[in-house]
Amino acid sequence: MFERFADGARSTVVAAQQEAVRVHAPRIRASHLLVGAAVSADEPLRILLADCGLTVDGLRSDCAAQTGGASLGPEDAEALDAIGIDLDQVRARLEATFGEGVLDDDGPGRRGLAQRFGHLPFERAAKKSLELALREAIARRERVIRTEHILLGLLRCDDPSTTGLVESRTDRDRLRRRLASHLDAAA
Repeated sequence: MFERFADGARSTVVAAQQEAVRVHAPRIRASHLLVGAAVSADEPLRILLADCGLTVDGLRSDCAAQTGGASLGPEDAEALDAIGIDLDQVRARLEATFGEGVLDDDGPGRRGLAQRFGHLPFERAAKKSLELALREAIARRERVIRTEHILLGLLRCDDPSTTGLVESRTDRDRLRRRLASHLDAAA
């Protein structure tokens, strides 16, 4: 399917992977695809998304709020210790196996687990969104999948977290109509 992706759609998927790595997610979620679309959008699409309230910074902020946005804290360590899990021992074993700093934030010269072992897998809703993007392109009789098709696939997927991100800022049907008009104008 990826051979049918236009450059912008490929950039969206790459940006989604980078977003998942940035937030230390174990899988690429549908919400990462939404952020990836906002990151990689060309100027006309970026303006359309911003007009609907879907900006990179706003989406990242909302995603962090949905997931808690923080790593394990002292209360988490205490709770895990109560059931026999010592985070310091876990860190030591991971560093012994994969190298020092494996769990640290990605900084200069540091590489996290996801970057060490290649691409992250897609979560089910993200896969479904990409499949629906293909269906959107086919329904429009278009040969390539563009970023707009990925966005339409995300709107059709009904992933609760992604739906929440969109609906907190704009009406899904309104966004769908605007994306369809945008595609019509580009054709």
